[in-house]
Amino acid sequence: MSGMRYAIDTGGTFTDLIVDDGEGRLSFFKSPTTPQDPVVGVLAVLQVAAEANGRSLPDFLGDGASLLHGTTRALNAVLSHKTAKTAFITTMGHPDVLLFREGGRTDPFNFTRDFPQPYVPRALTWEAPERIGADGSVVKELDERRIVEIALEIRAKNVEAVSVCLLWSPINPQHELRIGEILADHLPGIPITLSHQLAPMLREYRRASAASIDASLKPLMTDYLSRLEGELKAAGFGGRLLIVTSNGGVLDATDVADAPILAINSGPSMAPVAGLYFAQQHTGSTTAVVADTGGTSYDVSLVRDGHIPRTRESWLGDRFYGHMTGFPSVDITSIGAGGGSIAWVDDGGLLRIGPESAGADPGPACYNRGGNRPTVTDACVVLGYIDPDNFLGGKMKLDRELSRAAIERGVARKLGMSVAETACAIIELATQEMVHAIEDVTVNHGVDPTSAVLIAGGGAAGLNSVKIADRLGAAQVLFPHTGAVLSASGALLADLSANYSEPAVTATNHFDFSNVNACLDRLKSRCAAFAVDAGEGALETKIQLSVDSRYVGQVWEIELELPCDSFDDASDVVKLVRAFHKQHEKLFAVIDADADVELLNWHARVSCRLHTIQPHQAEERTDSASAQRTRKVQFSTEGEVDAAIIPVEALKIGGKVAGPAIIESNFTSVVIDPGAIAERLSDGGLLVTIERHLATGGKA
Repeated sequence: MSGMRYAIDTGGTFTDLIVDDGEGRLSFFKSPTTPQDPVVGVLAVLQVAAEANGRSLPDFLGDGASLLHGTTRALNAVLSHKTAKTAFITTMGHPDVLLFREGGRTDPFNFTRDFPQPYVPRALTWEAPERIGADGSVVKELDERRIVEIALEIRAKNVEAVSVCLLWSPINPQHELRIGEILADHLPGIPITLSHQLAPMLREYRRASAASIDASLKPLMTDYLSRLEGELKAAGFGGRLLIVTSNGGVLDATDVADAPILAINSGPSMAPVAGLYFAQQHTGSTTAVVADTGGTSYDVSLVRDGHIPRTRESWLGDRFYGHMTGFPSVDITSIGAGGGSIAWVDDGGLLRIGPESAGADPGPACYNRGGNRPTVTDACVVLGYIDPDNFLGGKMKLDRELSRAAIERGVARKLGMSVAETACAIIELATQEMVHAIEDVTVNHGVDPTSAVLIAGGGAAGLNSVKIADRLGAAQVLFPHTGAVLSASGALLADLSANYSEPAVTATNHFDFSNVNACLDRLKSRCAAFAVDAGEGALETKIQLSVDSRYVGQVWEIELELPCDSFDDASDVVKLVRAFHKQHEKLFAVIDADADVELLNWHARVSCRLHTIQPHQAEERTDSASAQRTRKVQFSTEGEVDAAIIPVEALKIGGKVAGPAIIESNFTSVVIDPGAIAERLSDGGLLVTIERHLATGGKA
C-alpha cells in the first residue's frame, strides 16, 4: 500500500495529526478539539496540514492511501449517559444479571455510596421464556409467541437498540438466533446485538454487559463514522478509513460500526504501541512505563518483557461501580491530571488537582477563550516553562497575566501563598499524583520502576516528566520525536487486527483433545479468512493463540499464550501446564505444582502488517533563528533561575544539554531539571539521563 497516511487522535483538548508521506518523512499538526462535533475537529486539523503544505484540502487528501483515527467518542458517550435507549432480553428468571454484576465492592463498608445502577434499567428488561442447559441441550423450548409480544412492547417504548443475552448461548445459540430473527422482522431499522456473536465467552455478566454496551453505541457510532467517511470523501479523500480499536490494532470503519464496543478505548490504546517501539529502538529495554499526558488525563501503562499489556477486565468508570466491557483492551490506568486539569481548594483548605478539566472549550485561562479557573497549563505559563508567544509554534498566543489572575483568584488567596509558590505547588501535586499512577502499574504488580525507562508522550509530557522520573528513581526518560502526538503515531505503527473467541471447557487431567483441536481449527480458520479479506496484500500475518486458564477450583482465570497451535498428545498438555505454572508464579509469586489446570475460553488474535516502518532522520538547523537564549524559570527546589532556552532543531544529533534548561519545539516544551542531561537522538527524540540517580544507585 503506497501513498500518504494520516493518523488522527481526537483528545480532550487537541486533535492531533501525524502525516507519513510514504518515504519516511513525518510531520505533526494540532488543532483544538471540537467536543460538540468531533468531525469538524478532524477536518480542521487536516486543513491546517494542507495549508502548511501550501495545498488545498482536496489536493492534499487526494494523495492519501489511508486515514487512521483514534477517538473517545464511544467512551465519552457511555460516561456521559448519551447512548441510545436500549432494551435488554435475557433468560426468564435472570433479569438482574446487569444489576448483580459479578459481585465485589472496593469499599464494602461504605454505606454512603449507592449501589450502582444496571446499564439497562429493569423497566427496559424483558425475560424470554426459554432455557438452554450447560451441555447445550434444550431444557425449555423458546416461546416464540411471547417474543413477538416482547418485540411489540419494545417498539411501544420507543427503544433505539436491543441487546440479547441468554444462558449458555455460546454453547448452543439457536434460541438467541431465533430471537434475533423475530426482532429483525418486527423492529426494522433497530440495531440488535446478540451476545454469542459479539462475545462468545463463559461468564454471563460479561456477555450481557458487552452486548448491552455495544447495542447502545450502534446508532451513535454508525452515524459518527458514516458522517466522518462522507465528509472525508466530500473533502477529497478516497483512501481507506481505519479506526483504532481498544486492543491496540486498527479495523475498517464498517467493521467498527458493526461492533462499536471495539472502539470503546480507542484513543489511549495506541500510546503503549508507540512506547514499545521507541523503547526497543533507543534503549533496548523490554520494560517501559508509557505515560501519555494530555489536556484532560494522564494515561499510564506498563510494557513488560516486550509485550503490550492487555486485559479482559476493562471497566468504564470505577471498578465494580462502572460497567465491564468484557473485551480485550490495552491495560491502561488513567487519572484526571492533564494539562487542562483544574486546580482548586477543598473545604479543608487542601490543594487539589482535577479530575475536572477545562478541556478544549473554554480551555485554560491563558487561552483567553472564557476560561477563568487555574489549570496545570496556567501554572506552567506562570513558572516560565511555556513561552506564551511560542505556543504551537507561535500559532496560538497565550496570556500570562490571565494565568496569574486565575491562580491568584482561584487558589493562591485561599492558601495564603504567592502566585509563584502556588504555581509550584500545583506542579508538585500534579507530579505526585502521576507518580502514584505509575506506582500502581509497577510497584503494585511487582515491578521495580527504577529498572524501567519512562516513555513520555503527549503535548504536556515535557513539563514535568523529568521530575516524575526523579521521584520514581528512574534513571532515564525518553521523549520520542513523535511524543507530542504519541497516540497518533502509535496508530501508524499498529497492525490491522481482529480477535476471535470460543468456549471449550476441559481440564488437564482429562484433556478433550478432539473438542479443543476442533475449536482451535475454527478460530484459525476465522483468522485466515480475515487475513485474506480485510488483510489482503499484508506484508506479514501473525496468529496468536491463548486460553483463559486457572487451577481447578479457582474463581478467576488468567489468559495464557499457548505453547503450541494444536494438541497432538500428552506432551503438548504438559507444555501447557508448565507455561501456566510459570505465568501464575510471575503474576502471583505462588504456584500449586500438583493441581490440575482448567481451561475455559480459547482466543485467537490475527495481526496483519500493512506497512513497513521507515526510520526517521532528524533535521539540524544552525541559522540565527535557532540561537540559544535564556529566560527566568521557577523551580520548586532552586527558586528562580536563568534557564537556557534551546529550539530542538538547534541541537546536533548526539548533542547534550544539562539542566536547568528548556528544549522547545512547535508542539511541546521539555523541562530539563537541574541534575539531568538531555541528548538528542538520531530521529530527533530526546533521551534524558538523571545523573543524581546514577550516582546514588537509583535513589533520590
